[in-house]
Amino acid sequence: MDGEELTEQETALYDRQIRVWGADAQRRLSKSHILVCGMKGTVAEFCKNIVLAGVGSVTLMDDRVVTEEAFSANFLIPPDEKVYAGKTIAEVCCSSLKEFNPMVRVSVEKGDLSNFDAEFYDKFDVIVVSCRSITTKKLINEKCRKLSKRLAFYTVDCRDSCGEIFVDLQNHKYSKQKLEETIECQLQFPSFEEAISVPWKVLPRKVSKLYFAMRVIERFEEAEACTPGETSIADLPAVLKLKKELCEANSLNASHIPDSLLERLIMGSKEFPPVCAIVGGILGQEVIKAISGKGEPLKNFFLFDVMDGKGIVEDVSNPNTESE
Repeated sequence: MDGEELTEQETALYDRQIRVWGADAQRRLSKSHILVCGMKGTVAEFCKNIVLAGVGSVTLMDDRVVTEEAFSANFLIPPDEKVYAGKTIAEVCCSSLKEFNPMVRVSVEKGDLSNFDAEFYDKFDVIVVSCRSITTKKLINEKCRKLSKRLAFYTVDCRDSCGEIFVDLQNHKYSKQKLEETIECQLQFPSFEEAISVPWKVLPRKVSKLYFAMRVIERFEEAEACTPGETSIADLPAVLKLKKELCEANSLNASHIPDSLLERLIMGSKEFPPVCAIVGGILGQEVIKAISGKGEPLKNFFLFDVMDGKGIVEDVSNPNTESE
């Protein structure tokens, strides 16, 4: 991001935000470029938040055609066939997002993100990926890490009344306020592959049951070559069998991952709009913190289950990953 100053128009439009986090943070936002892959309800909420906050540009990727299920939780898709007929989800969402803030450039990129080269990735400061397989998440995260510049990487997924965010900011420097003093801090983040490879038996016992349940579902979808989020109740016996195998292999008591939770996750192909708003809002805040360098980012999983009524941050890191 360059050192250009805010224009008079930007200063006037974002006056309230500038009063909260300062002109330098707003300048960083206004020069940032965000790539979003997978336009479901949670991601729609996230995009709305960052467009209103005044990022420089948002590029959307989702070549799926619009279906009734697509607009059930995605408020960016009008339930009018005349509007979305013949268009991809990304194209329809792009048109809607432009109306929120005309100063933000919103565009569409077609294709499979995992097939793009480093030159394409290098255009962005943040990449957000949703509803992709373990293999795809690992691959995209690895491409982000191979760049000469630091590229923030996030995954976000909501299943029924549960949601999860993963964050990789690599080596991230930020400032935070402590009383009247500004403290400069640094955090070292593991990659997605490093994080999910941490043996369950070395994790604290208090780690959220949702974290383990999400890993079981991911592994099942990968093994069965299922499209993420398209499991059904018919898959429950096989999912429970896999849970038992993974728990035995990782010395984890199987009761720590309730069967009822796994049942909710595999049946919840449709997102729950209130959960989309919560998780999408948290993701928006985290991306703004990462871009501005102000405020302590979450490290490195955020998990939300409406049944518990609270969000939990879990630091699932390689033992060799150190924070300063």
